[in-house]
Amino acid sequence: MARVTIEVDLPPDLTLIAYQRHGDGHGFEVSWPLPTRCRCDHCRRDEPAHLEFKDGVQVVRDLDLWGQPSFWIFRPAYHRCPYCGHRQHLIPPFKRKDTSYTYRFEQHVLRLLIGSNEEEVARRLGIAAETVGWIVRHQLADAKAKDIDPQRVVTDVGIDELSLKKRHKLYATLLTDLTDPERPEVLAVADGRDEAAAGKCLEKLAPAQRQQVRSYRADMAQAFHNACRELLPQARPVVDRFHVAKKFNEAIDGQRKKNLPGVQGEAVQGGATGVSLLAVGIPPQPAGADPGGEAEAGGAVPASAGAADAARVPGALPEDL
Repeated sequence: MARVTIEVDLPPDLTLIAYQRHGDGHGFEVSWPLPTRCRCDHCRRDEPAHLEFKDGVQVVRDLDLWGQPSFWIFRPAYHRCPYCGHRQHLIPPFKRKDTSYTYRFEQHVLRLLIGSNEEEVARRLGIAAETVGWIVRHQLADAKAKDIDPQRVVTDVGIDELSLKKRHKLYATLLTDLTDPERPEVLAVADGRDEAAAGKCLEKLAPAQRQQVRSYRADMAQAFHNACRELLPQARPVVDRFHVAKKFNEAIDGQRKKNLPGVQGEAVQGGATGVSLLAVGIPPQPAGADPGGEAEAGGAVPASAGAADAARVPGALPEDL
């Protein structure tokens, strides 16, 4: 029997219990250490945890595996307050309340939004566009309330714009830690796509951290480069190949439209001037031939060159052909 080994990158303190393949998806049963004490949301008493478990399971979306969706499966746990009887849900450490996806799936969605929009990312992941919108709003709220650890070592960053709505001028600026290219991590998100938005993201880094940054990846928008030159004095710019290719194609397309303007507009009927028939591959008509459609009905067919004259045979044909 053939065996396949799957390496899964799990957050700290998360344990993988079982795996099951279901259609084109992957299910991983997980567990994590439960708290020994809980504070009741109703009476505010802090007491030893009185845990209860739901009979069913809960499924949340995680990162794709081999281009296919994967899910984490777990039994929801509750704390029953011994004083007031209030039951409250214990939120797992890998997801937020009232959501069906993990934190790292949210960051994956943000990275996919670079150079795309909500509708395209939703179609690619098989989720609703409203879900992508909720993820962006959650990440924006988290970025405003969260500070980056000043002891974190950041040597390479990426700064990009996100298009939140197709055909709408709703944008956000995203700052990503690219120190480990295999594991990029979102550091900050700000509304807008101008120099002020880029500055808000970069100012989340401590002054000592900004001095340690050696390179920043950005598109060719001048606003991002202005902010990076001011706040990342030791960093050198790196432009994405995607943006270079995009600018190259735009330049080629602009020259094509400039040199052949007639091709872009409506066709103008008329004879070609200054271009020989031989240059466009049209054989010259024999002398005396009437243009098509102009001869009278019942008239004589105009004479044309014979077949022998039309085809030049380099040598005589053999008699027994």
